[in-house]
Amino acid sequence: MSKFNKESDAGNPALTRMLTEGSMSRRGLMKLLSAGAVMSSGLIGFPQMSFAAETPVKGGKMRAAMSNASATDTLDPAKGNNSGDYTRQFMVYSGLTELDQKLAIQPGLAESVESTDGVTWHIKLRKGVTFHDGKPLTAKDVIYSLSRHKDPAVASNAFKLADQFKTFTAVNDNEVMLELSSANFDVPYMLASAPFLIVQDGTKDFSKGIGTGPFKLKEFSPGVRSVGVKNPNYFKPGLPHLDEIELLGVTDQAARVNALMSGDLHIVSTLSAADCKRIKATSDFAVLESKSGMYTNLIIRTDMKPGSNEDFVLAMKYLQPRDILVKTVLQGYGDVSNDTPVPPWHPMYNADLKPRPLDAEKAKFHIEKAGMKGATVEIITTPNIEGSVEGGQLIQQVSRNTGLNIKVRRVPYDGYWSTHWTKDPVGYGSINPRPTLDMLFSQFYLSSASNNESGWKNPQFDQLVVAARGERDQGKRKQMYGDMQKLIYDHCGTLIPTFISSTDGYSKKVGGVEAWPSGMMMGYRFHEFAWLKA
Repeated sequence: MSKFNKESDAGNPALTRMLTEGSMSRRGLMKLLSAGAVMSSGLIGFPQMSFAAETPVKGGKMRAAMSNASATDTLDPAKGNNSGDYTRQFMVYSGLTELDQKLAIQPGLAESVESTDGVTWHIKLRKGVTFHDGKPLTAKDVIYSLSRHKDPAVASNAFKLADQFKTFTAVNDNEVMLELSSANFDVPYMLASAPFLIVQDGTKDFSKGIGTGPFKLKEFSPGVRSVGVKNPNYFKPGLPHLDEIELLGVTDQAARVNALMSGDLHIVSTLSAADCKRIKATSDFAVLESKSGMYTNLIIRTDMKPGSNEDFVLAMKYLQPRDILVKTVLQGYGDVSNDTPVPPWHPMYNADLKPRPLDAEKAKFHIEKAGMKGATVEIITTPNIEGSVEGGQLIQQVSRNTGLNIKVRRVPYDGYWSTHWTKDPVGYGSINPRPTLDMLFSQFYLSSASNNESGWKNPQFDQLVVAARGERDQGKRKQMYGDMQKLIYDHCGTLIPTFISSTDGYSKKVGGVEAWPSGMMMGYRFHEFAWLKA
């Protein structure tokens, strides 16, 4: 690995200026960090351009590739934990509600989801909806789908969210009454997310993918591909446009882009900045970008050493190369973050919390205060998490004059989430957008959350999360969420240097795609709306 020379290491103001001003080219950065460094991808992608004025073309088979694929690929909404799972599940299942391209709630399988107090919710189902096997959708299916998340044996990723569900009552075949343990006015948004997609009552074998969604499952090969054929009885008139969709799992970045540009694929997710530049240089393909709540984060476990020392965590916050990551690694496809999971364009963003600058001297002060001068800390990185390899190596370089010895260990992406994520003292994560801050905070920051990445526990934060759910006044709610962000900013061990814009690559033969900030590939639902031009 190349190293900084004596005149340009972390203690030199010229280096800090070069990093924060982004005056180093991406090529220069990669040469500086590692001659053999491989660019990773974790960008959540969805299109920026709208083709709403065009008349959709019916029929045809579309081939798409996602960046996630493994033997643990699932069609169980309770077990989905990545963009590949979500996209596959939205292919065959439908939710009670849906998020549109403006993050507004729209009716799905439910005609209405209403409450006057935020505690008792009345869900009225759309009549005449059938599953792929012809069985009618009833209240029993809804109750089964929602209640199974409460069963510890299911091991649902939405277990903590479903903890709010107190009782379910089938008023009749087409109406469900849901009672919560406390008020939450975000319920319609929560029900639009992938975990709460509706499955058939009593389903145990999810490999058949029997839902009410736009496509019927024809083939499911975990780690390889999923094929769906048009559901002729889909409850939305005129949709989907396609006759068939083939969803491939291609983890190799270059292979995914090469397959697109050779014509083997029509649309691919998760482009790197280098891919965007390459695709933009062509006439037959295009890049679609949108702002996104996705982020790559450096996770410091606060329930073990060295993260249990707040001064060490603070030192690491001053060693985050935020601007250089956006300008050089992401090539501008992102925004600087202040270590909270709320992006600067979000209406609940606390603008008083300024991103900490890259400051080796302040980092040195806190390292010495923590009694860690001369200590060695290992950062675990992996390919396919955008910016993690470069981020870790940049931290290693800029920390050289702080008294801290940073070592970077790169591990294979295969098995990373089960072996390393949230288990290493210091390592990286990657979080997809969530439709509400309550879902984000409940899943990743509550003391009791199963995916509390840094093991951070703060009773005041926990109380605010619950209180904000039941607050209807948006002004008061913003203040509560601002206070929660301040607690994360000051004390949490989850460090978020940047938000990553979503970028997809697509053939210009594809129509009907547009920006949806709820997740990659039109909120993981591109297959429902896209078409192939004649």
